[in-house]
Amino acid sequence: MVPSQEQTASAMLYSSAAMSASPTPIKPPKTRDRDVRSLVLRTVLADHANDANARIVQELGLEHGSCRVDIAVVNGYLHGFELKSDADNLSRLPRQVEAYSRSLDRATLVVGSAHLPEAQALIPSWWGIKVVHMGSKGALKLETHRRLRNNPDPSLFHMAHLMWRHEVVEVLKANGATQKEMGLNRAGLYRLFVDSFQPGDVRRKIREALKSRENWRRPEQPS
Repeated sequence: MVPSQEQTASAMLYSSAAMSASPTPIKPPKTRDRDVRSLVLRTVLADHANDANARIVQELGLEHGSCRVDIAVVNGYLHGFELKSDADNLSRLPRQVEAYSRSLDRATLVVGSAHLPEAQALIPSWWGIKVVHMGSKGALKLETHRRLRNNPDPSLFHMAHLMWRHEVVEVLKANGATQKEMGLNRAGLYRLFVDSFQPGDVRRKIREALKSRENWRRPEQPS
């Protein structure tokens, strides 16, 4: 039996109404930078906050401020945490990876789950990865996706850029540097510093300078 025009129209209206009534899929909420930062500080770094031999520094400048570490831990290593929430984009990550890899002993990417596949392809295999998931009620959960390893090829010269000029001069002066040597430009001082000590001592002196520094926002002019 062929349906009448009225029956066909009625069926179409019913189908349209049924489709309208179907629930729209709800996208999970996006993680935000301030929430990710707070999560890392109160979980991953909680133990370091009470460690007298460690210092936590937010927005640590690398290579005289050309790049900043979101959160750095200075203890027996220089360990930087780069935060990328779901609300961020990854356009700056390749340049940040280069700076971190020159200047730090260890690095961890803390990334929103939405960015994980793309971000993982942009970072070296020695970087650690922690993924932030947000539940339907807004609770954040942090899980280790890849364990970190030590940086296989850091640059002591670029690490030395973490020290301010007067800090390098004090170390060189104590080591017997001449007045002429201490008058070198900043790049020359860093090179002299790196060449004057064993690699382990260079790293230790850099960490000591960062731990003992009091005025982190002191203006430092190039020379």
